[in-house]
Amino acid sequence: MVSRLPQAPRFPRLVLLGSVSLAAAVPVAPAQDIFVTPIANAPFTAVVQVERSSVRPDGSLQAAKTLRQIARDSRGRIYNEARTLIPVSSKETPQVRSIHLYDAETRISTMLDTERQTFWTMTVRRPPATAPPALEATPAGETLEPSEFARKEDLGTEEIGGIPAHGIREVQTIPAQDNGKPIVVTDEYWYSDDLRINLMIKHNDPRTGSAILTVTQVERTEPDRAMFEIPANYKRAANP
Repeated sequence: MVSRLPQAPRFPRLVLLGSVSLAAAVPVAPAQDIFVTPIANAPFTAVVQVERSSVRPDGSLQAAKTLRQIARDSRGRIYNEARTLIPVSSKETPQVRSIHLYDAETRISTMLDTERQTFWTMTVRRPPATAPPALEATPAGETLEPSEFARKEDLGTEEIGGIPAHGIREVQTIPAQDNGKPIVVTDEYWYSDDLRINLMIKHNDPRTGSAILTVTQVERTEPDRAMFEIPANYKRAANP
């Protein structure tokens, strides 16, 4: 089992990562995010390593990083942290800002605010997806209609952290405008059919920046059950 990551001293808040898409009633995750599918009988714990760069107005790049812990137990309950982005040169551990819990049996979604030590819950009306929103590298991806705007490349199967994953690269070329150069946007998805999650996502858009998310330190054991419980000292807050 992956141990809880240590808490770091406070530092300026930059960006939050780690939201999870479950249904229309729950905030949708960013397009470049690791979606933890709430399926039963496939427990694991892991750490998601995140590298992001964004294009500043002057054209320069601002690079940042973070990490967060994810988990799923045999009942299909999921645990997903949101942590701050920090400069790539920082040696600190990104601070946990919130934790999302979801119980696949009861459809109860819980958000924990670790700063205020509060929580709120809601019941998701529809069953959540059992595959990542980005289906390109999954078996279902073969049935997707080809896009007239993007070219898809099958990257075959490789091991990521010792786990086989199937990779797909999508390349979208945007025609040049105002005598400029064509813009090439690429996305890669590496999907583990065993864990039923994407183990790696790569995105690059020269207009906005890039992102690489990699699932590491995977342990195929039952997570600590306390991870899926609301701490006794947390108080209920009004739902947003």
